Amino acid sequence: MRFVIAGLDPAPFRRFYGMSDDALAAEQVVRMTADSKPGFPCRVTLEDAEPGETLLLLNYEHLPAPGPYRSCHAIFVREGAETPALYTDEIPEQLATRLLSVRAFDCYKMMTNADVVEGNAIKPAIEAMLADPAVAFLHIHNAKRGCFAARVDRG
Repeated sequence: MRFVIAGLDPAPFRRFYGMSDDALAAEQVVRMTADSKPGFPCRVTLEDAEPGETLLLLNYEHLPAPGPYRSCHAIFVREGAETPALYTDEIPEQLATRLLSVRAFDCYKMMTNADVVEGNAIKPAIEAMLADPAVAFLHIHNAKRGCFAARVDRG
């Protein structure tokens, strides 16, 4: 089963790049400096930031559809990130090294399945969930701190 994992489009975040800390605070965005790796996963590049890089911590609505599973949570975006990652039939290292929650959704944005797997075992979980014709897409979340990590679509 072919699949694609893509980083987020940077367009909604660009307006925050270079803002002062006060201006960011008014938007409920926090600038942080990575002090370890791993630990600061950018949702655009799907890479962990290097120590010393700045990121923006902000709220992101990753499932905006109306309904019971509508959802938003905090994510990190590297300040200045411009090129979304694209992985076809591959797992980004950022995901492969974490405990993950995989959630399957149908075309009505209703959850149909879910599992928790170690990142190095996620590929078979993705393939199994996408084998169900009722599944429209998957969301991957970091299980320990729970935030949205990436969306998976059929390739």
